[in-house]
Amino acid sequence: MAESPVKVNLPGDAPASPSPEDQKKMEAAYNQMKRKMAISEMGKAIKHKIMVLSGKGGVGKSTVATGLALSLAQQGLKVGLLDIDITGPNVPKMMGLDGRRLNVEAGRIHPAEGHLGVKVISMAFLLEDEDTPVVWRGPIKLGAIQQFIGDVEWGNLDYLIIDFPPGTSDEPLTVAQNLPDIDGMVIVTTPQDVALMDSRKSITFANSLKVDVIGVIENMSGYTIRGKAPAGVELELAAPGGKTIAITADGDGNWSGTLDIFKAGGGEKTAIEFGVPFLGKIPFDPGFVRGGDDGVHRIVSEPEGSSSIAFGEVVTQIQTIVETDSAGSSLEII
Repeated sequence: MAESPVKVNLPGDAPASPSPEDQKKMEAAYNQMKRKMAISEMGKAIKHKIMVLSGKGGVGKSTVATGLALSLAQQGLKVGLLDIDITGPNVPKMMGLDGRRLNVEAGRIHPAEGHLGVKVISMAFLLEDEDTPVVWRGPIKLGAIQQFIGDVEWGNLDYLIIDFPPGTSDEPLTVAQNLPDIDGMVIVTTPQDVALMDSRKSITFANSLKVDVIGVIENMSGYTIRGKAPAGVELELAAPGGKTIAITADGDGNWSGTLDIFKAGGGEKTAIEFGVPFLGKIPFDPGFVRGGDDGVHRIVSEPEGSSSIAFGEVVTQIQTIVETDSAGSSLEII
């Protein structure tokens, strides 16, 4: 019985065409290589990259991330805000970008532009309806995050603020492994014990990833009440836990008192315990709720208000830390 001839490609013969399956693998490998190159270039074009995490939900992390971006933009800096919360994206609503769609040109995604020129990317821009749930397994979420990192035309930025869903799972892990030269993580907590327990886990998580902890922010830290009274009059405010606060009106008749609704000082205590910077306190401000619903952050509506001032002080702390670190890392030792 004669053996079947073996096909050998001789010089000048056309090579055999790859199978459809091999073609898909080649295209996927090529796209991955292009994305890695784009991420590398993006790393050079963005001076500072800051991850904003919280160990649990409900601590106002997205409000803080948005506030950090806007406070930086107030200084005239070029700022980007990347919303990595795939299943619950709400940054666009806070930035007044509800219903906006992203522009794609030559395979590159162009961010939407919000208040003060902040560039925004979010999963919310890709949903047909804001009530549509995103039901994705891990690998699909990770692919979307890689696209948000590598396929976006951010341009030159001074700061990129990255807002994550609560917890220490796939999303921050993927960003930490894919985005070069991350300055570090900012941990957001409230003074209550449950939130502080989870913030400690976030600090440990950052250490396990070899990502610096820039510091801890205590959000919803005290609610300040203000009023008018005759000059010099002494008042008593009823505080939580049956306590009272003694207040004296100043010479102009103005008085104010701060109530610690969710306790006080826990964020600073946690920072000291873990040897990381305490970046400051953001007050409990009902205006954040209205601003989030209306798409006008407190920093935009009241740039000279107490909340804006608090954000400014926190941002100054962050800038001092990351810019000092950058200056140190650029020194050559001979």
